[in-house]
Amino acid sequence: MREFLRWETALVVLLLVVAVTGQLSTGGSFLAGGNLFYLGLDIGEIALIALPLTLVVVAGQIDLSVASVLGLSSALVGALWNAGWPLETILPFVVVVGAVCGAVNGLLVTRLGLPSLAVTIGTLALYRGLALVVLGDTAVADFPASYTAFGSAPVPGTDIPYPIALAAVLAVLFGITLHASSFGRSVFAIGANEEAARFSGIRVKRVKLVLFVLTGAVAAVAGIVYTFRFSSARADNGSGLELAVVAAVLLGGVSIFGGRGSLFGVLAGVLLLGGLRNLLILRDTSTEVLTIVTGLLLLVSVLAPSITRAVSSRRAGNPGKATP
Repeated sequence: MREFLRWETALVVLLLVVAVTGQLSTGGSFLAGGNLFYLGLDIGEIALIALPLTLVVVAGQIDLSVASVLGLSSALVGALWNAGWPLETILPFVVVVGAVCGAVNGLLVTRLGLPSLAVTIGTLALYRGLALVVLGDTAVADFPASYTAFGSAPVPGTDIPYPIALAAVLAVLFGITLHASSFGRSVFAIGANEEAARFSGIRVKRVKLVLFVLTGAVAAVAGIVYTFRFSSARADNGSGLELAVVAAVLLGGVSIFGGRGSLFGVLAGVLLLGGLRNLLILRDTSTEVLTIVTGLLLLVSVLAPSITRAVSSRRAGNPGKATP
């Protein structure tokens, strides 16, 4: 019974419910190969950004500028391609710029002691504004097919989109980092009690800075994937995507207060959020309703784990130990 109450187990059950409901309500098209391929493309950028953001939230921080870094990366790809740069040079340069954006966030948080929520709300606007300065309101779309295939084609011999294959590789790396390394234990310790972590010898500022740099770099990779998927570099690419990414991370059971969460839960949250969105699209639901559903899931993801822990504590006869 206790295992059943684990949030990750509940997510798996919800995934099965969505799959069965989708299959029955769409006449069998929900789990068809073509739709699953589209679903994979749709969640590719969310899955990529959610991986490093999971570590940031476990450490008790937040980064709301990720979608703006994605947009700035897309704008840079388009502007530099127009300027005649080869893509072999553009792509690593853009990833470095994304890492610098993350470093700016991290330095403002760790060196000036500013709250990450306020810092990244500010850089959310700053990076989106820089994207508009770099490319304006135009679009660049004449990329080679060999590159755009990376954002929209399957891995040869499979039905797995390239972005999902990339996310799977990074998920293994981030999973090992978070759950099977001393660095991951430091991340959990910082999120649980930052002062105690500092007194135990953990270099708190350095760990936080590394997490923000990683998040910026991976958001830039997601910007490249997004650009090639739609074969269009635009400054407004990914606008509003931060809401879906944060919703997926919190829906996956990562505590907004830090110190608790798992990468498996986040991946299940990404799939659940993507599956619901895909089902609503198949049912011709409007984009306004999709936004409302995403917002509701964000609220549920914040409230449900606390309610679950309160219920578990009450069943154990210790109501006073329920945490917020």
